[in-house]
Amino acid sequence: MSKNTTAPSYVNRNRQKNLGTRGVSGNDHLQKAYELECLKCGHHYGANGSDIFQRKCPRCQGGAPGIPY
Repeated sequence: MSKNTTAPSYVNRNRQKNLGTRGVSGNDHLQKAYELECLKCGHHYGANGSDIFQRKCPRCQGGAPGIPY
């Protein structure tokens, strides 16, 4: 597993898998938005690259709402 949190296929400690970016700007300074998939419930949502390592699913883990990706 890659330790680069913005690399496609990275899975964080909360079982959120990075599916990559389309180059859309995130909502944090100089960030890109990435599509994440929850490996527990299958929900897809967007997150800033800087948040991937700690994200929790907004549907099943009480995480913050996703952003456009």
